[in-house]
Amino acid sequence: MVNMIEATLYDRLSAQKVQCRICQRLCVIQEGERGYCRTRENHQGKLFTKTYGLISSIMVSPIEKKPVYHFYPGSEWLSLGSFGCNFRCPGCQNWDIAHSKVTEDIKQARSIAPEELIQVAVKNRCFGISWTYNEPTLWLEYTLEGARLAKENGLYTNYVTNGFITAEALDRIGPYLDVFRVDLKGFSERSYKRIANVDDFSGILETTKRAKQKWKMHVEIVTNVIPGFNDDESDLRKMADWICQELGKDTPWHVTRFFPHLNLSHIPPTPVKTLQRIRNTGLKQGLRYVYLGNVYGGEEENTLCPECGATVIVRNGLQAREIHLRGGKCEFCGSPIAGSFK
Repeated sequence: MVNMIEATLYDRLSAQKVQCRICQRLCVIQEGERGYCRTRENHQGKLFTKTYGLISSIMVSPIEKKPVYHFYPGSEWLSLGSFGCNFRCPGCQNWDIAHSKVTEDIKQARSIAPEELIQVAVKNRCFGISWTYNEPTLWLEYTLEGARLAKENGLYTNYVTNGFITAEALDRIGPYLDVFRVDLKGFSERSYKRIANVDDFSGILETTKRAKQKWKMHVEIVTNVIPGFNDDESDLRKMADWICQELGKDTPWHVTRFFPHLNLSHIPPTPVKTLQRIRNTGLKQGLRYVYLGNVYGGEEENTLCPECGATVIVRNGLQAREIHLRGGKCEFCGSPIAGSFK
């Protein structure tokens, strides 16, 4: 397979420069140079993606590992990623592929055509395909073809994303994408600047709303709470209110515990009590499903019926162990539970 193919969304400018329209950085790239993500290169006045079909990681894993809790819990998904990212999060857990300079890493990478990807998913009895591990937006040409084929073969599709995709790029893949699991890094310009080198995060909010409202995707939100970076409880209250008002009170919010890593190795883990306070804040703001992540063994990863309070999904170790639902309704009181269920 030829892995360097011409990009689908870009403008040709004067003096052989190009402007990429895949993500909200809208990089203007000189001839012979690459954009911020390092995956797209200007070659003689045309923009090319260098990672089409190149795989850094691939495995079969439960949907709960995304984490996604309200879209067919307990189902197995073919999960895969490539190289590069349009963020440089200082505590990135997947920094070896997300912060990759791409050029050297792709020489050793495995190549899988979209058609073969479908075959692997079907062979492993997967419920769907999840593009994850690094930012899937950068893989638009490949994920678009894979998602089209997935829908033709009865498979569901998922982006695990930072939401920094342009509306134009989202609209390309929107008809073929079922689940949009978004990381909200914080709810202030200061937090986004420190974590993602992004000056204005409003575009992420608009894209997330567009996925939900225009394309009817199932949306879940994750916020990894980093002490001193994005743990201001006033900001997080505003985030919870925004989720409730703009995405709906049934939107799951995963408040996850930070552990020291990479350039943030000096920062201690998030106190569990802090996460519990934030969860309670989310519930007070009207959200019906707020979960704690990276806190294993706690009841806050279970799904409770908002009406009777019964535990309808028991989780442990990012797997659904018990599901007490009948036709998407609480087995105990008959109230509907938001989401999609077998």
